[in-house]
Amino acid sequence: MKSRRSAVGFALIDLLFVCGIISIVSGIALPRLMMVRGNAQAASAMGSLRVIGSGQVTFAITCANGFYAPSLTTLATPPPGSTDGFIKSDLGAADLQLKSGYQFQINATAYPLSPNPCNNLGNGKTGLAFKSAADPVDVNNTRFFAANAGNVIWEDTASLWPGMPETGDSPTGHPLKF
Repeated sequence: MKSRRSAVGFALIDLLFVCGIISIVSGIALPRLMMVRGNAQAASAMGSLRVIGSGQVTFAITCANGFYAPSLTTLATPPPGSTDGFIKSDLGAADLQLKSGYQFQINATAYPLSPNPCNNLGNGKTGLAFKSAADPVDVNNTRFFAANAGNVIWEDTASLWPGMPETGDSPTGHPLKF
């Protein structure tokens, strides 16, 4: 009687072949995955800048007699009789806020004659206009965004924050069209 070897299971060469195919597919898919991740973060940043712009307009109209908030925390402070601020706490917890791979900040140059807004920030603390920016935290991400009182989002490959005016067009970058 001859005994027959069982052909059940994988041989070592089969396992190496499968691992090789998986590594090739991963090598092809990983760069695309990182690109998609960066695009998702950029879309979130643009959405957050729109929320900040809408919050500023609402703050100016309903709370500050036409003047704008100087910081993210001011925008997140609820007016008397309300539990919600003009932006949510995920953007307004700090004046320099990290969200979705971007760092957000706003500024409004204080106008000395501005009245005290409804959330008691104080006289002369709000501004005639504002600017906001979203700079990526990842050094490989080269999409920088900014907006101002004109409510147009600008994009560039370097930070727009230092040169962004509070009103009017940015001296660098290009406006995004939706």
